[in-house]
Amino acid sequence: MDRLDPAAIVVPGVQVRVLGRCTSTNSVLLKGPCTGPVLLAAEEQTAGRGRRGRRWHSAPGAGITFSLSRSLQRPVREVAGLSLVAGVALARALRALGVAQAALKWPNDLVVNGAKLGGILVETRSQRGATHAVIGVGLNCRHDAGLELRLRRRLGALDQFIEEMDRNEIIARIARSLVAALDEFETKGLDSARRDWEAMDAHAGQRLRVRLADGRVISGVASGLADDGGLRLLTRDGLRAVRNGRVLSARPA
Repeated sequence: MDRLDPAAIVVPGVQVRVLGRCTSTNSVLLKGPCTGPVLLAAEEQTAGRGRRGRRWHSAPGAGITFSLSRSLQRPVREVAGLSLVAGVALARALRALGVAQAALKWPNDLVVNGAKLGGILVETRSQRGATHAVIGVGLNCRHDAGLELRLRRRLGALDQFIEEMDRNEIIARIARSLVAALDEFETKGLDSARRDWEAMDAHAGQRLRVRLADGRVISGVASGLADDGGLRLLTRDGLRAVRNGRVLSARPA
């Protein structure tokens, strides 16, 4: 098994650290001051989290888990679009690495041929007039049929697409793509990523069932992104933007 090595994860302008074990790379970085870009990777997370507190499974050496911390100057109202910007950066990098079918599921999942490949968790806090943003990334490296059975969902893994897999190089290439996307976000906002996100939308033109934050379920045809990153659905009552919800199912329209 290849081991994570900070010296082998080269991301210009970013301090790279590696831990053998921690609760959550996001939590560790959020606790400290944001003095400059920092990438923290871990071999194992004991309390890895997904969106809305869901657990992210992270067995030692079986995946890639890291977080990138940096300060952003964009208005707070635009920070909600960070997971979309990060998704575009990850999908670009994965496609360049050989995962040609890497696609995005609103708002923060990476999928391949309908199977979940990974996820993104963005957490922020205010710091001296700026936003301290921590972007957590989790990717499955090795296919685990047992985990699929326990979770009762299809899972994708990088070893299904990349023959010679070096986790250090994969992290470095993803992180460099992420840094470039965040730099562009700083100057252009979400517009910098919207077109690419829509081009890589796994559910474009499909009929979706979406559970809203209040528990209600609505359905409509996926119609791209709203200006603020909300998911646009063409419903029976017209075009609607969902800003907080979860896609339950998708089928051809």
